[in-house]
Formats: sequence, structure tokens, C-alpha cells
Amino acid sequence: MKYLASCLALVLLATPAMAQSIGEKTGVNSTLGITPATEDFVKQAAISDMFEIQSSQLAQERGNAAEKTFAAAMIKDHEKTTSDLKSMVSGGDLKVTLPTQLDSTHQSKIDKLKSLKGGDFSSRYQIQQVSGHKDAVSLFERYAKGGDHPKLKEWADKMLPTLRHHLQMAQEMAAGKTVGKH
Repeated sequence: MKYLASCLALVLLATPAMAQSIGEKTGVNSTLGITPATEDFVKQAAISDMFEIQSSQLAQERGNAAEKTFAAAMIKDHEKTTSDLKSMVSGGDLKVTLPTQLDSTHQSKIDKLKSLKGGDFSSRYQIQQVSGHKDAVSLFERYAKGGDHPKLKEWADKMLPTLRHHLQMAQEMAAGKTVGKH
């Protein structure tokens, strides 16, 4: 019985640590409002940037006028946040490894977009932009509130107004409104 109790205690103690890595990937942390670990935050922010840039490059080729305008702003802004992250890592502020490619979830979204044209492309791109920016706002809010790396926490907080504006622009685009000035 003592052995069983000890095993249960170990599982319960390990769960929060595992939840950060697994939870960030599955969205559980967002649902529960759990602050991501620094490494998870950086990885997810970098993947989000890569996805925004790649999907918006496709939108510049295949999208309508509103999508092209939105896409240009996304490419510019997400290239800047990518540059910010790379500077913090190369400057020694962060001891993490930046991903060099999309994870399988985001890669499959890009692959799907590549197979679409016209209205099908527009619909999928707009849905992905709203969803992606909701996720990004959640990720950055949670890290800004509870992150354990002061400089990165400050940067996440500084980026929130831009990400919230991106979300608003994506929602307006999806609703058929003219995308607001950046």
C-alpha cells in the first residue's frame, strides 16, 4: 500500500511539469490559464511567427485585396517578432533553441492552404488567422502575467497590443469588413 501511495504521489508531483510541455502543444494550458514554461513560450511564439509569415506569403499570391493588405502587415510584424526572439537568443538573454521549421500541426495547415484557391483559400486563410491570433494572444497574455524570464515577460507584454490588433483585423477581415489601418 505504501508503494502505491508513493507512486501516486510521484505521478501527481510530475503532472504539473509534464502539463507545461504537453499542455502547450495540446492547448490544455490555454484552457486552464497555465503559464507556459519559457522554452515552450519561445517555441510556440517562433512557430506562430513562421506560420503567420508562410500563410501570409500564400495569401499575397492567392488572396483577395483585403487578404493581401492584411498579409503584408502580418509578414512585416511577424518578421519583426522573429527578429526580436533571435536577438534575445543570440545575445545570450535566452538559453533556448529556436525551432527552424513548423511543427506537424502548422505544417499541415500550410499544406492545406497550398491546395486551395479562390473562395476556398480565402475562407480557410481567414479562419486560420482568427484562430491563430486568438491562440497567440492567449499565449502572450499568460506568459506576460506569469512567465519566469523578466526580459521575455516584458517583451511578451509589449507585444500584446499588436497581437490584439492583429486579432481584431483578422476578425474584421473574416466578417467581410475593410481591414483597418495598421
